[in-house]
Amino acid sequence: MFVLELTYTAPVERVDALLDAHVEWLDAQYAAGVFLASGRKNPRDGGVILAAGADRAEIEAIAAADPFSVEGVCTYRITEFYATKTVGELAAFREELPA
Repeated sequence: MFVLELTYTAPVERVDALLDAHVEWLDAQYAAGVFLASGRKNPRDGGVILAAGADRAEIEAIAAADPFSVEGVCTYRITEFYATKTVGELAAFREELPA
């Protein structure tokens, strides 16, 4: 599983101008079964996405295709972790630690 942390590198007005395209990109990743949750950080200096079902190279490619990335208004910090415990609704995404 992955935590994608977005940090804005441009004024919020530039981010807002790309918001519709970003939401369309998010929706496509939800439809593909990659994204599990997402939202703005508080204070509003970026966002967070929880993703699963892909390898690191795929996640990096997906992040690079975000209109926010393409237009240079944010950077991504991608953290991979093993989701060994989850709430019941996320049981399908539980992982075993590697041997």
